[in-house]
Amino acid sequence: MLSSYRSVLSRPGAIGFSAAGLVGRLPLSMAGLGMLLLVQSDTGSYGIAGSVSATYMVANAVVALPFGRLVDARGQGRVLTLAALVFGGAMAVLVVTVRADLPMATTYAAAGLAGASLPPIDACVRTRWAHVLDRAGLSDEVETAYAFEAVVDETVFMLGPIVVTVLGTLVDPVAGIAATVVAGVGGSLAFAAQRGTEPPAHPRDASTGTRVPLPWRTLSPLTVVCVALGLMFGAAEVITVAFASDHGARSASGGLLALWALGSLLAGAATGAIRFKRGLARRVLWGSVGLVVAMAPLALVQSIELMGALMLVGGLAIAPTLIATTAMIEQVTPPSRLTEGMALLQTGLVAGVAPGAALAGVVVDHAGSSPAYLVPLGAAMLAALAARVLPASTQTADNDLGNVAGHA
Repeated sequence: MLSSYRSVLSRPGAIGFSAAGLVGRLPLSMAGLGMLLLVQSDTGSYGIAGSVSATYMVANAVVALPFGRLVDARGQGRVLTLAALVFGGAMAVLVVTVRADLPMATTYAAAGLAGASLPPIDACVRTRWAHVLDRAGLSDEVETAYAFEAVVDETVFMLGPIVVTVLGTLVDPVAGIAATVVAGVGGSLAFAAQRGTEPPAHPRDASTGTRVPLPWRTLSPLTVVCVALGLMFGAAEVITVAFASDHGARSASGGLLALWALGSLLAGAATGAIRFKRGLARRVLWGSVGLVVAMAPLALVQSIELMGALMLVGGLAIAPTLIATTAMIEQVTPPSRLTEGMALLQTGLVAGVAPGAALAGVVVDHAGSSPAYLVPLGAAMLAALAARVLPASTQTADNDLGNVAGHA
């Protein structure tokens, strides 16, 4: 396993841009929660705080694709630098609007601008890996790099909420926002400054006609898979908190979710060291079916200990599914639009989290926490159905890309 990761991390500049990418994407797990803590502490309303956080997430999901298109056309360095500065300014304005008791419309506007300007580091770091490894003649190791980034993602979502919660509750909610800004702006600027590994920009030449089209035959079901995973994540988080509370151990909810993330992290690390014989489409399907199997028994569980064990095992299916999905997006998307294609992953996940959490909350209120686990089960089934209609083999996916190139 170590030799596989050593091979990709030994590429010149790889450790530097991956480390900067880790720091730069911390706001993915910190900003929404930080806003929630800040607004709730000043207004006393979880409803208002939740709507501000939702505004941020919706804005981020809406602009992800055009943002990715802009990065592909203008280059990572230029776009990410400007975006980081706007993001930092918007977060600072949000704090001012809340603490100065300005009209809530200004808070919503600042949250929307922050979400819209959040640098798409997650997509950019994967695009950069594809460029660096392809340039070195190691394109067959892209999956190992994506597996490594999946481990980084899990680290981000394990550490970020802890940092912002500790600062927001024990120091001041503004401290949580400040940490988010420092990580987001500092990490993004450090990432953007590393020009030696930056993929070339692909500005559109109007004289050549239309842009190279995206291969939606493959990307459409992959996007549905990502949305379904977002639904599952959003629902499971809300339900797990309610489940722990129902069993008199609300503080255990964080541990249960951490076990889920740990299972995913371990599976992601192992995936990067394996050379699979099956095609990516089959692996996306198997991973999705694994999530269905993992979610199926949760509605019947009545103990914290058993739930922890099942969450740990269930997490094993998350990272392999995401890694195969990411690799398939990279495989079929034209290089000139790769960041835009990668943005589908983030767009889908973010777009699914909010409605998943909302639906789960309604079911918890009306039926209780255990029956509510049927919501993430339904989301996992949706992912499996979408994966089922993917091109049946790697060769089919290659033909999809070939058709795109031919059209161009």
